[in-house]
Amino acid sequence: MTGAVRAAPAACVIGWPVAHSRSPLIHNYWLQHYGIAGEYRREAVTPEDFAAFAGSLAARGYVGANVTVPHKEAAMTLSLPDDRARAIGAANTFWLDRGILRATNTDVEGFLANLDACAPDWDRGVRQAVILGAGGAARAVIYGLVARGIGRIVVVNRTFERAEALRPIFGTAVLPAHWQDLTAVLARAELLINTTTLGMEGQPNLDLDVGLLPSDAIVADLVYVPLVTGLLRGARARNLRTADGLGMLLHQAVRGFTLWFRRTPEVTPELRALIEADLAPPPDNAAHANAAKQAEH
Repeated sequence: MTGAVRAAPAACVIGWPVAHSRSPLIHNYWLQHYGIAGEYRREAVTPEDFAAFAGSLAARGYVGANVTVPHKEAAMTLSLPDDRARAIGAANTFWLDRGILRATNTDVEGFLANLDACAPDWDRGVRQAVILGAGGAARAVIYGLVARGIGRIVVVNRTFERAEALRPIFGTAVLPAHWQDLTAVLARAELLINTTTLGMEGQPNLDLDVGLLPSDAIVADLVYVPLVTGLLRGARARNLRTADGLGMLLHQAVRGFTLWFRRTPEVTPELRALIEADLAPPPDNAAHANAAKQAEH
């Protein structure tokens, strides 16, 4: 008697809109590279339909999913989130564990793995980090920095109260600061991370004097459209070590793939080149701005 043929595992990215997502390129590249029978798709799901969709992942043939805007916070209430997702207040990855829908936020390891790759041993010399912004991305970065033992994390935000609200969540290592104090803060920033949309294609520039940073500072920008932001350009002109947003996007995809397809993939130059080519604007429309590209998990 012939047994039933088991369907190949599938995963997807759920968002509204979702056409901009580069996740299918990343995960389908890995599936092909490793010869794994599986598929990764886009699913455009409205906020009104998200709960029903999340509750029917298995019935739709999915073993898990990425979650992008505007569903990251709603994902928390529809699943069993882990500690990091709860601390960050948002989830970007679902997986089914013996019928239980679990959730996490892979931006933490995405940020850390990218920084490890771009600036090896960075955490041995950083005593003070400065974060621009106090949103969900900043929370993921703070979680990672605290886990690596960084004792002073200055959070600079235009709305001071939002920065201040992070201290009770992450502890006394977090030091909120007003945006107008940024100039003074930069002089002691051994690691500077931009988690805002400033400098993104179609958004205002980040008005910041990189010359104020210490000569051995490390600069990370979570923006990846454009690939080289004004902040990174200025840092590289000073020969500072840098980490860009595309690297974080690629590294944050690793854990989801591992959970769904039982293989830990590598972030390779070939994969990066594939995504860089896809992000490049058409030659006849180089000035076209598409901020939606940045709204990735």
